[in-house]
Amino acid sequence: MPFPKPDPSSRTFLEEILPPDPAVELKPMFGNTAGFVNGHMFAGTFGSDIIVRLPEAERTRLLAEPGAAIFAPMDGRVMREYVVLPRAWRDTPEKAMPWTASALTWASQMPPKPAKKKAAPKASKKAASKARAPRE
Repeated sequence: MPFPKPDPSSRTFLEEILPPDPAVELKPMFGNTAGFVNGHMFAGTFGSDIIVRLPEAERTRLLAEPGAAIFAPMDGRVMREYVVLPRAWRDTPEKAMPWTASALTWASQMPPKPAKKKAAPKASKKAASKARAPRE
């Protein structure tokens, strides 16, 4: 199942509501854009939606807001720590900013993820077939 592509305004809105912290890194994630800190995703776009990662008590508070929803990228696949921000907040980014700030704070408290090791370059098909060819 392909993930929905964000519209340009979603990325712009995400960038607008992210805290101005030098530790924040924007990266592509499944065709969308996500904010990371110490290797942990804490906010992002998913199609036209903006999602934030929050601790349980704050998720509960945000879910009480009209238009907020649990994030499920696929039917039956809930990402329990993530909540979709109300789309109506696009007109009032100041309502969304505290939630992205809270998500950043929470993710910043997690131990940094170790850097992934770069995979060894794959051999070309020609080189691989030569390596398997029987010797005479």
